[in-house]
Amino acid sequence: MRLQDKVIIVTGGCTGIGKAIVHRCVAEGASVVINGLQQDLGDHLVSELGAENAVLHIEDLTNEGCQQRLVDLAIQRFGKINAVVNNAALIAAGNIHTTDSDFFRKMLEINTLAPFRLIKAALPQLRLTRGCVLNIGSVNAYCGEPDLLPYSVSKGALMTMTRNLGDTLMQEHGVRVNQINPGWTLTDAEQKRKLEEGLGEEWYADLPEVFAPSGRILWPKEIAAAAMYWLDDECGPISGQVVDLEQHPFIGRNPPKDTSTIPEIQARGASD
Repeated sequence: MRLQDKVIIVTGGCTGIGKAIVHRCVAEGASVVINGLQQDLGDHLVSELGAENAVLHIEDLTNEGCQQRLVDLAIQRFGKINAVVNNAALIAAGNIHTTDSDFFRKMLEINTLAPFRLIKAALPQLRLTRGCVLNIGSVNAYCGEPDLLPYSVSKGALMTMTRNLGDTLMQEHGVRVNQINPGWTLTDAEQKRKLEEGLGEEWYADLPEVFAPSGRILWPKEIAAAAMYWLDDECGPISGQVVDLEQHPFIGRNPPKDTSTIPEIQARGASD
């Protein structure tokens, strides 16, 4: 098994991509510390995985000292830390007209500063195991949709932090830091948002080809599969890398409403 005897902290691990990563980590032989906000979902997940393989810590990552408590729990329960997966994130709409400074700060606090604090808290342990960090970003980091301004900025900042720490922590401590940027993924939260927007239960079954050339969007388990490479030692010393997991060409940008202009935009490429 690829992660045999490794101990991994996963934030936002009770639902969606985080839950899929937790399941795959345990299947590959790891023990996991799961952070999230949903006590009932977390308890059910631990019961599925087995108490010998997983422990749950329900707490908001913006609470003072939360990150250190996660580190302490991992050491107390499993004796070491081999990896941290910063998956937890706030996804909420906001544009230049609807976003105020307080909301922007909250977005950065959860999506950028909370991962930073967990990396910092776990670093002494990661240094001992020559471990790694995997940040879960978003293709929106490159620009983002009009109504995802603060979210996109927070993920752009996370991407810069990944590249910066990926260089410095490998040089100073032998700790790898990498990131994957998922594209449109059918998570529990995404399903809930679409239902709230008035779409039907099977909204994802008939999407325009420009968004889903394969005929569907991504599944959380496919993001989890990609995460295994970065958590396993097989990636060697590779650090400071950001990998986009997407199927259509508009990486992090909103395609035009008039799809007849798509070939022209593709031809312009990076000049935009």
